[in-house]
This record gives sequence, structure tokens and C-alpha cells, in this order.
Amino acid sequence: MDSRLLERLVCPRDQRRLDLDGNHLCCPDNHRYPVVAGIPIMLLQDAPQTLRLAKMTLMAASGSLGADDPYYVETLGGLTGEQRQEIRARLHAGTGAGVDPVVQYLVGPTCGRLYRHLMGKLEVYPIPELRLPNASGSVFLDIGCSWGRWCVAAARKGYLPIGIDPSLGAVLAARRLADELGLPAQFVVADARFLPFRASTFDVVFSYSVLQHFSKLEAKLVLADEARVLKQRGTSLVQMPNRFGLWNILNRVLSGFKEARSFDVRYWAPGELKEVFTRLIGETTLSVDGYFGLGVQASDARLFPLHFRGIVALSDFLRKLSQRRRWMCSIADSLYVTSTLRRAS
Repeated sequence: MDSRLLERLVCPRDQRRLDLDGNHLCCPDNHRYPVVAGIPIMLLQDAPQTLRLAKMTLMAASGSLGADDPYYVETLGGLTGEQRQEIRARLHAGTGAGVDPVVQYLVGPTCGRLYRHLMGKLEVYPIPELRLPNASGSVFLDIGCSWGRWCVAAARKGYLPIGIDPSLGAVLAARRLADELGLPAQFVVADARFLPFRASTFDVVFSYSVLQHFSKLEAKLVLADEARVLKQRGTSLVQMPNRFGLWNILNRVLSGFKEARSFDVRYWAPGELKEVFTRLIGETTLSVDGYFGLGVQASDARLFPLHFRGIVALSDFLRKLSQRRRWMCSIADSLYVTSTLRRAS
């Protein structure tokens, strides 16, 4: 394990230092965390897990998934059994050049509905544009990194990214991608509610299409711990869904305004976002990420059929227009919440 990563890690239970003991990280209170295929598994066994895939990762860490799944495909979320079998077949075939087989199929669950048609057919990695200034060695945390697209985007802008996700299989794919592209990214299996990092470690904490799936109570737990690991005047950039977005309203009407459960999206009002993020992190502003859904990236327009490209182009046009007409933020479907940490002196 990279010594620089070990220096930043702490026990997620008590924030005490960790030492490497064989294939485990241990704190002075003897809390032990396995290291699997070079990846620290920092999930808490006794905490209720937000996702089934976290439970599968814990089983993989304990060795109970068996040795016939070296890519830990069973820990991948949002896939059918048939899709997992196809990933295994491609991985074991060793096809060489091309898009990683795990990314081929995770692109649907992680990037959104417009990407479903690309599953198993990707020819290039869909790396988005990170809406942050260029940096020179600033440390960047990606909460819910999955296969690493935002870590790659951050590294290309000069950040030193560390990605966390509860899926061991996704994190391993992210590491393969970073290695393939020659980028200095590091990865940890961890729970966003119990961040295993020292206080004041990160210049930027980022999360996209993740906290929207948490209950509002659990999302607030994540934000409070995010504030702990941010440096003074560090930046938090989090994508969240707007309750009053026109497309979101249509989706809620079609669903009968049913109560969100499990991994369903929770919608937040803009005023609610501003109040919660300001209280838990610091001064907060809202800006538009996009319209007509959640997760659509203008940088990926070339990957879509013509009728989808029109949607993406219109969304990006309206986003740019919203920079001059601030009221348009109130009806956008996807918002960026930008906060600056201000600790009391």
C-alpha cells in the first residue's frame, strides 16, 4: 500500500492512527480492517449498510465469496446476473486493448438512463468535465467514485484524487483505469458516513449522484464528516436533485409521489440545500448542473444517438443561460452545491 495513503487514513470508528499488520490495518484499540488486492476495506461490520453491494464486499473481504471471483464481480451494483456473467467472460478472455469490461457495464448504473444503451458497447471512456479550476497537487476526495470517472477528470486538472466506494469490484476497476491512463489516483473501500481519513486532509471533497440516494438524515451525517476531513477554506462540490426541477416533478407525478426507499432518489428543495450545507459546512451557493434528468454530461454528447444529442445540447445551453438568469436555477433538475469550509478560530 502507498505510504502516502496510509498517512491519510485513520480508523473510521475513532479516528485513531492505523498501522499495517500483515494484510490488515489496525488501530491502537485493535479495530482491524483487511487489505484485499492492495485495497483497504474500511467498512464497519456492525453498521447498517446502505447498499447490498457493501455487504457483498464485506463477504469478499472475509473470504466467504470464494476464490473463483478475482475481480469481485458479485460486489458490483445495479447489474443483472446475466450482465455479471458477461463481465466475467470478457475479463477472463483478456481482450487486451479497449474499455475495461467492468466499466462497460457500470456505465449504465453510474451515469444514468441515457447511458443504458451503451452498456457492453463502449468504445471510449466517458470522462466528464470537472467544473473546478485547475490545480497543482491539491488533494481531492471523490465520495462514491465507482469506476473512477471523476477521479480521472480531477487528475487531468492537476488534483491528487482519492476515491472511495463500498464496491470492491468497482474500486478495482477504477484502479485499473487510473493505471492504464498513468494517473496518480488512489482508492479505498469505505462508507461515506464514516470517512476513514484524518481531519483537515482534503482541499476538495466532491460527490456526484451519490448523496441523492441517501436518506436526508444519513446525507447530513455524510456532510458533517465531510466538514471534518476538509481543510480550512476547502471546497465541497456536491451534485443534488432539485425537488422543483421540471423533469423531476414529472417523474414524481408518474410515480404517484411515492415515498423514497432503499436506493431511490430523494429530492431536495433549493432553500433546504442551502440551509443544510451552510450549517454543516459553510457558505454555500447553488448552480445548475443540468436539465431533463440527472447525470447527463455534455462532454459525452458524441456517444449518444442524434435524438439524445439534442437533449444534451439543450440542457447545456440552458445551463449556460442560467449563469446570467439566476432564476433558472430554481427549475433545473440537477444542481451543484458549492460550499466553503469556515471553521471557528
